Amino acid sequence: MPKISRSVALLVLLTVLSVAGQTVGFFDLAARPWITVVMIISLDLIGAIYSWKASSRPGMNRTAWRLIAAGRIGSIVTFALYSGAVTTGSELLGGTMMLSRTAMYTCFTLGALIAGIHGLRRRARSALIAEIITVLAAGFMIIWYVAIEPVLEDTKPSLEWLGTIGWPLGDLLLLAAVASIVLRGAAARFSTPIVVFTLGMGVYAIADIYLTRTAATGAQSGNMVAGWIIITASLLLDAAPILALDSTDLAQRPRTGKAPAWATHLPMYAMVCGGLVMLAVTVLERAFLPWGGLVIGLSVMTCAAAARQMISLRESRQLLITDSLTGLANRAGFDDALDRALVRGENPAVLLLDLDGFKLVNDAYGHAAGDTFLIHVGHQLRGGVRGKNTIARIGGDEFAILLTEITADSQAAAVCKRLLDRMAANPITLDDDLIPVRASIGAARYEAGIDDKTLLRRADVAMYQSKRAGSHGHTVYQPGMVDRRSADAALADDLAHALDHDELYVLFQPIVDTATGRTLGAEALLRWEHPTRGPIGPDKFIPVAERTGVIIPVGLWVLEQALAQVGTLGADRYISVNLSPRQLREPTIVHDVLAALNRTGVPATRLVLEVTESALVDDDSGIAALHQLRSHGVRIAVDDFGTGYSSLQYLTRLPVDILKIDRSFVATMDGTPSGAAVATAIIYLANVLNMRTIAEGIETTEQAEELRALGCETGQGYLYAKPLTPDALLSRLSASLG
Repeated sequence: MPKISRSVALLVLLTVLSVAGQTVGFFDLAARPWITVVMIISLDLIGAIYSWKASSRPGMNRTAWRLIAAGRIGSIVTFALYSGAVTTGSELLGGTMMLSRTAMYTCFTLGALIAGIHGLRRRARSALIAEIITVLAAGFMIIWYVAIEPVLEDTKPSLEWLGTIGWPLGDLLLLAAVASIVLRGAAARFSTPIVVFTLGMGVYAIADIYLTRTAATGAQSGNMVAGWIIITASLLLDAAPILALDSTDLAQRPRTGKAPAWATHLPMYAMVCGGLVMLAVTVLERAFLPWGGLVIGLSVMTCAAAARQMISLRESRQLLITDSLTGLANRAGFDDALDRALVRGENPAVLLLDLDGFKLVNDAYGHAAGDTFLIHVGHQLRGGVRGKNTIARIGGDEFAILLTEITADSQAAAVCKRLLDRMAANPITLDDDLIPVRASIGAARYEAGIDDKTLLRRADVAMYQSKRAGSHGHTVYQPGMVDRRSADAALADDLAHALDHDELYVLFQPIVDTATGRTLGAEALLRWEHPTRGPIGPDKFIPVAERTGVIIPVGLWVLEQALAQVGTLGADRYISVNLSPRQLREPTIVHDVLAALNRTGVPATRLVLEVTESALVDDDSGIAALHQLRSHGVRIAVDDFGTGYSSLQYLTRLPVDILKIDRSFVATMDGTPSGAAVATAIIYLANVLNMRTIAEGIETTEQAEELRALGCETGQGYLYAKPLTPDALLSRLSASLG
């Protein structure tokens, strides 16, 4: 069985004793008033003790809780004086009781106000005070008609008369306290102690209004009901500090200064309520003829002003939470939606989506085209997300999606797949070029005990995992999944020393004539044997090397190693070396490549430099470097062609000799036109532009034959040879007829 906390046990005990006491009073009319007073005093004493303890807890507002404790002591004094006044009939004790009661109201109100305005700047503080006054004015109108006006009209002035009037006016202070909590947003996340305290003060105000009304009419039966209400209010006020001391909720849950949406409209509701009260009273008091027109005009004017203010607030809020470019929510709007979903227990899931290669779109086509691209993405996301979910653009090319009622990872994964499929099926046309839309998505589901920041961090970790795995994919967060960014940083540190420690080596994969099997050249492939982790794949360390800049010295070392093997290939064979985008941006890249050729004595015509599509459209300086290298005889190949964002029109102006067909397109070849569609288009384009094609990842004889039939007669892959050591490559060449 779950263990019951001390706070719950104490509250249950107090409730049981209170019910028992009132039950006894119900059957013993003579003892009932004294039982009620003793119970209220006892509850106030317990509340004062626990409120004082709460003031010493870290993270709590000390001044506010101590004022509340003082208010509870004021309540003890008040009911003690009340007992004395009833017993002796002393008007002095009765008047003193009213002063004590006023002090109690003041302490409660100051405690709530101090907690409410704490941390607010001057302008925000003034706005809060103005809103509280608006609410108080509407409350005063009701109290005037319900409680004060009957007393003024039906009784003669006396000390008791002043007390009866002061009683409901004191309730206005309680209303101010409640309004300050609600308007400030202190209960925006419905923290249990704050909500209970607010309810307690509200119930206290109801008891006072009820008691004042029954006293004005002379009804004695209302005293018992009022006693029950006051005891209920005292129990709630006791529960607030008791729960605050026992709760980890206040210490761990992040706080917010934002009021709930309905609370921002509270002053307008108060204005409308005040107008309606005036109109109702005018009709009830049969004063419609002299005052009806004026009251109706004022009420309509007030309601219209309140309606206009509410519309302005909604428009202002919409501007604050909307992304101006896409029309989606912005970060503030997404945070608000996530807060509401957590409060309502809607089982939310968060999807973080980062566009792959968006920078390349901006660089190749300009920022206006980039904006068009983002608008297109936003449209696709709207079409791919069903129901009343929230879609937001929270960064330059980063989007967030809030899903509700997600109870399984498979549901989140299905949404991710649907979005990726929709984007893949709807490319965008920019400058007559068809640009694919690719993204990496990370998803995380809400679990009990986590907050909004943890949920977002999990989705971010999953998104990073998705980006590391490759373009256009999704990952759902799983327990135990760690943020790989720190691990990648450690890997980068090890990689910086790998070259000095002889941990890196180069393998060579033959490039062959698919018709004869003759070796035409070889591609140099970098590998890393870590001393403790063992072999680390290039898909893991190359992106890290690229981000950290380690690729620059490592890339030059690979070039030297590759050129050193050219002499063993034979006079008519070439070596192919990958050149990363980071290397291409180096201002000395042309000098470095030509210097390596000179040192090794290799003719420039026997070197092929492979660059990615992203390197081609990244910046003009890299393209200029390729032009210079090509002018010296170095050939340029585009690696993994068709997987990036290169413009076909742009390609006609670039110094490119070879297009390499990516292995993903070769893998789809199954003897059908649809399976070979992309490869066919690339081969046709290369022929038109007088370029050669090389197919990567050939694994079957059928693929090789189909490529030859399409016009691609050069390829590499496991069908011919895996990456080989220099010695194994030399042995292969020696054993071949070519």
